[in-house]
Amino acid sequence: MSTYSGFQKYLQNELADIQSAGLYKNERIIVSPQGAAIKVNTGQEVLNFCANNYLGLSNNKELIQAAKDAMDERGFGVSSVRFICGTQDLHKQLEAAIAKFFGTEDSILYAACFDANGGVFEPLLNEEDAIISDSLNHASIIDGVRLCKAVRYRYANADMADLEKQLQAAQAQRFRIIVTDGVFSMDGNVAPMDKIYELAQKYDAMIMIDESHSAGVVGKTGRGTTELFNLRGKVEIITGTLGKSFGGAIGGFTTGKKEIIDMLRQRSRPYLFSNSIPPAIAAAGIKMFEMMDRTNELQDKLHANTDYFVEKMKAAGFDIKPTQSSICAVMLYDAKLSQDMAAKLLDEGIYVTGFYYPVVPKDLARIRVQISAGHEKEHLDKCIAAFTKVGKELGVIK
Repeated sequence: MSTYSGFQKYLQNELADIQSAGLYKNERIIVSPQGAAIKVNTGQEVLNFCANNYLGLSNNKELIQAAKDAMDERGFGVSSVRFICGTQDLHKQLEAAIAKFFGTEDSILYAACFDANGGVFEPLLNEEDAIISDSLNHASIIDGVRLCKAVRYRYANADMADLEKQLQAAQAQRFRIIVTDGVFSMDGNVAPMDKIYELAQKYDAMIMIDESHSAGVVGKTGRGTTELFNLRGKVEIITGTLGKSFGGAIGGFTTGKKEIIDMLRQRSRPYLFSNSIPPAIAAAGIKMFEMMDRTNELQDKLHANTDYFVEKMKAAGFDIKPTQSSICAVMLYDAKLSQDMAAKLLDEGIYVTGFYYPVVPKDLARIRVQISAGHEKEHLDKCIAAFTKVGKELGVIK
């Protein structure tokens, strides 16, 4: 018997259990650019309602041209981490653009927001300090907290009474930071930042917000939850990604107070030990922020699309979680039903994905529909009609 054979058998059994429980995740293959309409490897053309492409910029011609120009002028990659020889002028320009957009003092780039969240806590806090984290925070925040020796407190999702209770307990520590997603990606609800800020002031706590699903979406001009609640510049740390609203490629960032960003440059391990983002990504990011400064057209269209879709889906009888973002959680509760419905919707030309444990809690399976500024009204109407047809076939609605 080989060294691997025992472990191989264990993995085979585990994978079989995952499949029998209806929890196995299959990846569909797209053979076109990302957009409202896409082509999959079966040859089928479908409407995509499960991408994070909130502003419809993933195949934007201006961003593509900026990326091409940067490859001609600055090369394909930088082959280095930032502090050795991996910092180009484009990286500094993008960091400045991010800080300007969010009304903060400085920014630092990462390969992904997962790295930004993984590298933010350990350099700043130790066993004398406290992290108070929302129970539905993203997995990257949870992993980042695990890497830090600070005392951990957890409060129920957006529950301000529970947050206050945890803040009271955390008075025993030296420094405290409240950590929350701006938009919770599985439900679409926005963190009540006005109330969180009040409690932070009352109990001498800092605030960190992950704006990955809210930047570009929430607030009149898409500047996130701090814009929505009139808190621009008042929050110590914001993390986010270039991989959703902001072009949909890759790259993350932390932006906030200057001293915090300075310390992350000195000690944040994912920053110190990962290659800089490619010049093409940086240049496209700069162009994207220029576009955001130029017009609010995409945000206005996104908000109108979302309002229309949610209203029509509720009228059709679907159980929709309350949302203040462009995430529409169509609740089905059963994992297998979520997969069956997603498969039938694909047959109708609608590309969506069922979400189930462990991505969401057990018995809270759903299809997460994500609206984009790239969608036209006819796309929305086709999606609503398909959901209604399949929902009736499967007994989800009457």
